[in-house]
Amino acid sequence: MKAITASSGAASSASSVPKFLSHVKYEHLIAGIAGGVVSTLVLHPLDLLKIRLAVNDGQKVRPNYQGLVNTITTIAKHEGVKGLYRGVTPNCWGAGISWGFYFLFYNTIKSNMTEGTSTTLGPARHILAAAEAGILTTTITNPIWVVKTRMCLQYGTIAEMQNLPPSKRYSGMVDALRKVYKFEGVPGLYRGYVPGILGVSHGALQFMAYEELKRYYVDKHNLESDGKLGTMAYLTCAALSKLFAASITYPYQVLRARLQDQHSSYNGVIDVIRKTWRFERLGGFYKGLGAYLIHVTPNICIVFLIYEKLSPTTTQSKSFNRGYVEE
Repeated sequence: MKAITASSGAASSASSVPKFLSHVKYEHLIAGIAGGVVSTLVLHPLDLLKIRLAVNDGQKVRPNYQGLVNTITTIAKHEGVKGLYRGVTPNCWGAGISWGFYFLFYNTIKSNMTEGTSTTLGPARHILAAAEAGILTTTITNPIWVVKTRMCLQYGTIAEMQNLPPSKRYSGMVDALRKVYKFEGVPGLYRGYVPGILGVSHGALQFMAYEELKRYYVDKHNLESDGKLGTMAYLTCAALSKLFAASITYPYQVLRARLQDQHSSYNGVIDVIRKTWRFERLGGFYKGLGAYLIHVTPNICIVFLIYEKLSPTTTQSKSFNRGYVEE
């Protein structure tokens, strides 16, 4: 009798959980955080180079970098090796939280979409799931990315930075968050939010391509739909999907970095676009692309590989089931 009561109590408890929460699996959160933090620690200097080149608009307040190699040598000469790791703390926080929430939201949304059916999603629904996950993640993490960008754009030695007004001189992540909020309010913490939302298309295209490449690989090699793939298969799918998305959407990275830059004062996205086109033409929208590709290709490979190895195997069956939803 007690067993029956306990069983019915457990069933009642489970039924009291909201339907959409029943698909939440926190293993995706942990796997995403692990992948994001590890990749960021290894590759942060390349991310810093991309940001500095992206905002390199000729202002006297910053060094005038002449390409990737010149940027590295200039930073090492004037700021030391530590200069290459400016902003690494908020970058690790941002990457860990972003990838953790992204994978959590993405897989939860996919599970809700496929509930009650044995079929998997097609490209259009993969894009929709990734876009929804991207908007939620961007809204949560934008303040961290503002702080990361600003700390990466603190040029020169500590003594040289004393020339900056106190509101734009940051001693660390918490100090930057406090000062941005104090002097610029909530809007300051959400600078670059609009390009970030536009950048959701990047993640949507990337995840759609990644899912389709994995499905193609499984079909081509007649693999079991509920199994893990090999390391090289994951790396290849991750790299190709990132290059595909980056080649289409990179300009939003430049717009976001310039809006978040504490040394510039643009009046919104349209103002950035207008001034970049006026003074730098089309090339201005692709500044830092080389550093970005060198950074994100190994970055995404590390993130996806760690995620796939740590995530539950059951997700594979949802992704690779050979059934297909009509779009």
